[in-house]
Amino acid sequence: MPGRLLAFVGRATQSSSSSKLDHINSFSPPLLPPYSVSPPPRQRSIEQSSMEHLKRHSLGGRHHSDKKSPRVEPHKPASLAMIIESPPLLFYASPQNSTGALLSGRLKLDVADPSITVDTFEMQLLATVTNKKPVAKECRDCAIQTSEIHKWIILTAPIALNKGEHQYPFSSLLPGHLPATTHGSLSTLDYHLFATATTSTGEKITLDHVIDIKRAILPPATDKHSVRIFPPTNLTATVKLPGVIYPIGDFNVEMRIQGIVTKKPDSQTQWRLRRLQWKIEEIQKSVSPACAKHTSRLGGDNKGIAHEDMRVIAHEDIKTGWKTDFSAGNIEVEFKAAVDPRRTPICNVESENGMNVRHNLVIEMVVSEEWAPLKKLNQPTPTGSARVLRTQFNLLLTERGGMGISWDEEQPPMYEDVPASPPGYAAPVTVEDYSGDLTELDHEVERLSLGS
Repeated sequence: MPGRLLAFVGRATQSSSSSKLDHINSFSPPLLPPYSVSPPPRQRSIEQSSMEHLKRHSLGGRHHSDKKSPRVEPHKPASLAMIIESPPLLFYASPQNSTGALLSGRLKLDVADPSITVDTFEMQLLATVTNKKPVAKECRDCAIQTSEIHKWIILTAPIALNKGEHQYPFSSLLPGHLPATTHGSLSTLDYHLFATATTSTGEKITLDHVIDIKRAILPPATDKHSVRIFPPTNLTATVKLPGVIYPIGDFNVEMRIQGIVTKKPDSQTQWRLRRLQWKIEEIQKSVSPACAKHTSRLGGDNKGIAHEDMRVIAHEDIKTGWKTDFSAGNIEVEFKAAVDPRRTPICNVESENGMNVRHNLVIEMVVSEEWAPLKKLNQPTPTGSARVLRTQFNLLLTERGGMGISWDEEQPPMYEDVPASPPGYAAPVTVEDYSGDLTELDHEVERLSLGS
């Protein structure tokens, strides 16, 4: 078919060229494009090309990853571990009266090499104070101060140790005047055990173990009673508070307000309690010392910058719940208060380096004055006068002592009721060797033999 069409077109072209007059203005149609037996190549779409480009890019990315190879830790000839055998470190009583706490445990030196030689092996109990507002912000010595409390010399001479685990016990009596572990907004105080073992090749094997020291002050036998006077009025408040409070748990506050009635010949004026608000404040104080390089900023050595911060760790508004007795002239108030544990309260701390944490219970009362005739005391009239009575009391926030007691009060077992000894012989008994002839005993010799 294609050949026939081409031949027909060729003949038509020759006939048209023979007559120039008839076809001078005629237009010759162009030749049709040649046909091909094989189908034309299919053009790839733009989407397919872009997808293949992405595939090639992703496949190539696998061979050129930007991830770095894992870091290989250097080989250590040995490692250190620690086991604390003593109970949690808890100081009983105040810093002036506490006898401290016992610390005991074991250091484990696990040797990985076939054999090593340890030249020195020692451990220190360190106290680290971190100031969050140092004298110079960029100076590490101004921000962190470390002091040594105790030091153990584990090995006094070099020793060769074979592969395996080697244990070394240690113990010490921590002094009771040390402040407890504290994490405040101005400064922190941490204790940790730092052990160092030095091999003959100069390698140092270290271990840093943090220990937590707490203090528990036992409550006194009686509660505290305080009296507050609010001049120029005649109001007097007597408050009963517990000796100590705890971070978790509530406590009772009892208060009696007296002098609320002033009598006249034909009338009386009286004070009525309208609202009561209480809150517990936590006051933190710290001193930031200057290092040797920055003492000039403070004008000399042994000087520091004092900081103070106050925050409220519990509060509540009370509008009802008290009892008013105008005939007796007093108001009885009793409520429960508690520290909010979600605010991470800090127990009372007092240290020689200037770190101090204390707590106050602040009570604010709004009272209004009323006037009433003696004949109609049940129909008082407000005078429009009101006052805000504010007072505060010191609180001692401490950890619970639990069932434990101080180490010096623990007594070894006493055996007072010792049972009687076994009964003795009435007359003294002596044992003598047999000097006779053994043949006389005949067959009794075998039975009396003491051989095995």
